[in-house]
Amino acid sequence: MRKLGQIRKPRKAAEEEEAPRGAGDFGSAISALCEEKGISKEKVIETIAAALAAAYKKDYGKKGQNIRAEFDEVSGGAKFYLVKEVVDETTREFVEEKEEGEVEEKRSYETRPSFAEATADEEKLPRFNPERDLTLEQAKKIKKKAVVGDIIETVLPEEKDYGRVAAQTAKQVIIQRIREAERDSMFEEYKNKEGEVISGVVQRVEGRNVFIDIGKSVGVLFPGEQIERENYRIGQRVKVYLAKVDAGTKGPGITLSRVHPEMVRRLFELEVPEIFAGTVEIKAIAREAGERTKVAVASTEEGIDPIGSCVGQKGTRVQAIIEELGGEKIDIILWNEDQAKFISAALSPAKVLRVDLNDVEKKATVVVPEEQLSLAIGKRGQNVRLAAKLTGWKIDIAGVSADEDGKEINNQETVNSEQQGEEKKEEFVAPEVAEDKTEE
Repeated sequence: MRKLGQIRKPRKAAEEEEAPRGAGDFGSAISALCEEKGISKEKVIETIAAALAAAYKKDYGKKGQNIRAEFDEVSGGAKFYLVKEVVDETTREFVEEKEEGEVEEKRSYETRPSFAEATADEEKLPRFNPERDLTLEQAKKIKKKAVVGDIIETVLPEEKDYGRVAAQTAKQVIIQRIREAERDSMFEEYKNKEGEVISGVVQRVEGRNVFIDIGKSVGVLFPGEQIERENYRIGQRVKVYLAKVDAGTKGPGITLSRVHPEMVRRLFELEVPEIFAGTVEIKAIAREAGERTKVAVASTEEGIDPIGSCVGQKGTRVQAIIEELGGEKIDIILWNEDQAKFISAALSPAKVLRVDLNDVEKKATVVVPEEQLSLAIGKRGQNVRLAAKLTGWKIDIAGVSADEDGKEINNQETVNSEQQGEEKKEEFVAPEVAEDKTEE
């Protein structure tokens, strides 16, 4: 029940009171559009002004005119200007209407012009257009201190009634410009993220190409950038390395990767706070995607164990990275300025007896116990190959055996890091077996 003195306002009047003023509608709509498309407010206002100028020219302008519009986002109104450039004989070719017609008529009866004539035509100055150009004499009547090259704008009468064709033209200009601005905005956003690891969702699979939704755009995971034996299903969430971003007509062309060595570095930065903070540094990475990766780490502060930081308590940190890479094995090695010690560590889990360096050829000869030879080489030569990539040295591995006096006798077989190890495939011993033999 209403109290005395309360008067219910008519519903229409109440709605009008609650509704925002028309002057603010433009600003709200522009702000909403900017937020939705991720583009700047200045770009939207510039687009609307260009659309209004195109509509004005369609209904009230002339062919060849250059019309500029100024849009007021508060009132929603616009001002229009006819833009002309001050020119003279050095910047324009002045041709009389009659002579121009004669030239065109003569050219129509001629055969195809020669290359020399075509080149001469290209070198000619553009013709004077009274709709876009002003002579110096004409310009000085408007602006006394006008000089050649000045731009003079003349205010045009405001018009508010536009035909259907002009409105359609304005609509097309706005759609095209907004799409271009949105495309440029996306390109800049993802170009700045180039070299980072981002999360995405598998959108579709076409042949061997996998398309991944990474937010505002879709990236492509080509077959060469996929880990072998890794399957992708629609809706699956994966982490990918943003390898390359190119500008395209339909949006930024984004190439993704799961095999790039830098992906391992970025994953360590995400999982290990010490690496992100800079107290532990990754010095080098050697990777064979889907199989094995060797990472050399060093500490920039005393008292910090770089390997322990990367492994984490009970291996939780490195295990999270291994799971993300589909079970890829990761060896974390302590980086050392002493190249001999670094090469020895890079060949782990094999035990190294001696490293001989040839600085001229940047070649290292590594001596290991005979029973550790296959372990040092690795399956299909993988261990020695990754060690060579990690250190930047060519590595030869020689196995030795010890006699009763403890003297080393050189084994006849030596394996180079550049070989694939196929010839020694039948002699490989599993790491567990090799360790048992060593203990015996």
